[in-house]
Amino acid sequence: MADPKGFLTTGREVAQTRPVAERVKDWNEVYVPGSLLPIISKQAGRCMDCGIPFCHNGCPLGNLIPEWNDYAYREDWTAASERLHATNNFPEFTGRLCPAPCESACVLGINQPAVTIKNVEVSIIDKAWESGDVTPQPPERLSGKTVAVIGSGPAGLAAAQQLTRAGHTVVVYERADRIGGLLRYGIPEFKMEKSHINRRIEQMRLEGTKFRTGVEIGQDIDAAKLRRRYDAVVVAAGATVSRDLPVPGRELGGIHFAMEYLPLANKVQEGDLTVPPITAAGKHVVVIGGGDTGADCVGTAHRQGAASVTQLEIMPKPGEERNPGQPWPTFPMLYKVTSAHEEGGERVYAVSTTHFEGDEDGNVAALHLVEVEFTDGKLEQKPGTERRIPAQLVTLAMGFTGTDQSNGLVQQFGLELDQRGNVARDEHYATNVDGVYVAGDAGRGQSLIVWAIAEGRSAARGVDRFLTGTSALPAPIRPTDRSLLV
Repeated sequence: MADPKGFLTTGREVAQTRPVAERVKDWNEVYVPGSLLPIISKQAGRCMDCGIPFCHNGCPLGNLIPEWNDYAYREDWTAASERLHATNNFPEFTGRLCPAPCESACVLGINQPAVTIKNVEVSIIDKAWESGDVTPQPPERLSGKTVAVIGSGPAGLAAAQQLTRAGHTVVVYERADRIGGLLRYGIPEFKMEKSHINRRIEQMRLEGTKFRTGVEIGQDIDAAKLRRRYDAVVVAAGATVSRDLPVPGRELGGIHFAMEYLPLANKVQEGDLTVPPITAAGKHVVVIGGGDTGADCVGTAHRQGAASVTQLEIMPKPGEERNPGQPWPTFPMLYKVTSAHEEGGERVYAVSTTHFEGDEDGNVAALHLVEVEFTDGKLEQKPGTERRIPAQLVTLAMGFTGTDQSNGLVQQFGLELDQRGNVARDEHYATNVDGVYVAGDAGRGQSLIVWAIAEGRSAARGVDRFLTGTSALPAPIRPTDRSLLV
């Protein structure tokens, strides 16, 4: 155990953010560099090393949280890094991007602020990179088997790294011009600087993983031909079809999906563009969708110099504490103020967009909304609550509905879909096509980064077993596993 009295003597402290006036002028990560290390050992000491560590269950990766908390408390960073990597290929990603269901399941969180698990995690991995503890782990020998991985998001990268280390020759295909999937172009730089992706990709290259960018399976290469070329294929193409808003005026200019807007801002940071083709500069911006992607749009709009930013959410405003209907250790729906929300803008809850209003040039000029409420499980508009707000740029951040079927990948493979439109798979992540497996959002539907990495690791075991008859690779979750909800 770390500090037996740590949870009694030490209060919760989190990463310190840079002043708003400073950080909105650049695209660097919002946190003060190095601010965690002086406090993180004591924070790790708050871990109680519970007899039944529910944080394990809260995290689909099964992270050995009490173990690396203990090492962090003792400042044995090498051992902490080893325990962290035992279950997670990319803790620098999850430590920055995951909403931390492990903290919601922390036993201390029953009656005190939970252990800062996410902050401990990112401190350990940042220290490991700094000290040289993260090194390539190439296989001792090759199996002679080949695997194609379609998609380079967290699920695809996790599957690729596991299979490479098992001795297979792995090629990752990515339709974008750089590796990373939504990690690269869907996550703003201020949330995670892309240098973290770049150095992890370099580690994978040195281990033997090969990457092919700018290649879309189904368009540039026929999926059936790809299957014949490799001994196995992992489909990790994500759930990239954005949910639309079919209301009058949707066709007006200036209304874009979040995944049309955010990648262009990232392209500027990559040096590909000087000015993004879609920009919030000087405009009244409305973000429809109250989740993390919506918050990313808010923070991006602030940095581009928006005249105003309004975020709309159809659900009522959550409470700041758990309600009785969401008891510990389930993941609660709480009112969350992200770094983007700290930077300004208005958040409006329990409203629905009725239609868009355009100007004489065919561009959006305003948005009309109405307050809503749920009655007997049905969404109903409240009469007399209609109003109009200015909107010269609207981003739709309402989630995703499934994997892309327009490029021919699903049809060319002949993949079966489940009732939700995801690629169907068995308990080993195998599809109905021999040798073709599916991992991540393409099979699970829109989910969290920790679930994607866990799926990639689990699917890798299924592929390894298919290729060799047995496998020593871990499989932290089953395809049917779901978050602990009420």
